[in-house]
Amino acid sequence: MVLTAFVSGAGIGLFFGRDDFMGGYDSWPRRLTRLGHIALAALGLFNVVYAISPATAVTGWHAQGAGIALIVGGFAMPAVCFLSAWHKQFKSLFFIPVGSLLGAVILILMG
Repeated sequence: MVLTAFVSGAGIGLFFGRDDFMGGYDSWPRRLTRLGHIALAALGLFNVVYAISPATAVTGWHAQGAGIALIVGGFAMPAVCFLSAWHKQFKSLFFIPVGSLLGAVILILMG
């Protein structure tokens, strides 16, 4: 995920200086593409940090469920961002990554 963030950031960065790139700085596609790129990096790092944290040493459904939810949210958030940048109707799918990541945090706190 972090490598993909770097590659997508490099691709976006090739054209960021153009005022009209993806409809301009404040356009929906450009904002969602930037958000997807940042989500890849941030949630990828969050997954790595969770994987090496002491919380994963505890075996149990809380730790396992949190790990699965973080992975689902980590892949779903950038995917929904990029899809929403492409076609605005995909924004209705944001409940999937948000719910998954919220569930992961709750499971981490419970564990």
